[in-house]
Amino acid sequence: MMRPLPPLNALRAFESAARHLSFTKAAAELNVTPAAVSHQVKALEDLLGVPLFRRLTRALRLTDAGQAALPTLGQGFDKLAQAVEQMRAHCESGVLTISVSPSFGAMWLVPRLERFRSRHPDIETRIDGTDRLVDVARGDADVALRYGPGGYGGLQVDRLFGQVNTPVCSPVLLSGEHPLRQPDDLRHHTLLHVDWKDADASWRMWLLAAGLHDIDPTRGPHFTMESMAAQAALDGHGVALIGDVLVAGDLAAGCLVHPFDPSLGRPLGFAYYLLSSKQSAGQPKVAAFRAWLLEEARTWQARPDRAPVRT
Repeated sequence: MMRPLPPLNALRAFESAARHLSFTKAAAELNVTPAAVSHQVKALEDLLGVPLFRRLTRALRLTDAGQAALPTLGQGFDKLAQAVEQMRAHCESGVLTISVSPSFGAMWLVPRLERFRSRHPDIETRIDGTDRLVDVARGDADVALRYGPGGYGGLQVDRLFGQVNTPVCSPVLLSGEHPLRQPDDLRHHTLLHVDWKDADASWRMWLLAAGLHDIDPTRGPHFTMESMAAQAALDGHGVALIGDVLVAGDLAAGCLVHPFDPSLGRPLGFAYYLLSSKQSAGQPKVAAFRAWLLEEARTWQARPDRAPVRT
């Protein structure tokens, strides 16, 4: 709810003059002229319709209204000063708050974060794992990592990379009664689904692209987080269709495998972005993280084992 308030300068002029019982001393405190203080106080009295001072020949005296308002108004300005100091301390703090979706944070960012900490040991990091909307321009976080279609107006936006949606599974599914050797073998296995924001990421679209029209693309459990689908695949519960960015570590370690040629993966229209406010982009901690992350993104893009990704 909006609070109707008189102009802040008029309130400051009254509060200072009331403490000092002097327009001259208030003017010195506020770095203005005594006439300016007198004008601001008179404008406030006219706006409120009540006198705040009794103006004597060589002195000022507060009226009952002025005396009643002074303590609370003084406390209010003290609170404002405290809030400003808190904002300044937040901006100058070495703590860098990074908002990132839980799966991308756990599966891609955190395994690399020690490299940033080693390079910038003076910058403490706080990882806020969430998919909710955050307003970096308002200070909800210093930076945000998000997966989406782009078009983030009014912010400093850096595109990191796209990804390929690819089937992955535990090596145990490559043998047994129905070993996975070609896409048609999926009919004998559980499909693990991620509820992606990108419609092109569904099993339906992948199966259609592979020319498989007689496999039910909806069967199997659905997960709202990529990390849970990846864990189910690691446990041998089925085949997950998941972004290569998120499972790169498990693939490199051999815990997950591509059951088919990775080039069958579908490049997705969405991408990962680094978002920060234009005002905070120049802060040393934000600039340091941005430079490091863009370097990591370039290194990731150049990996020889990456499938081609539409940019």
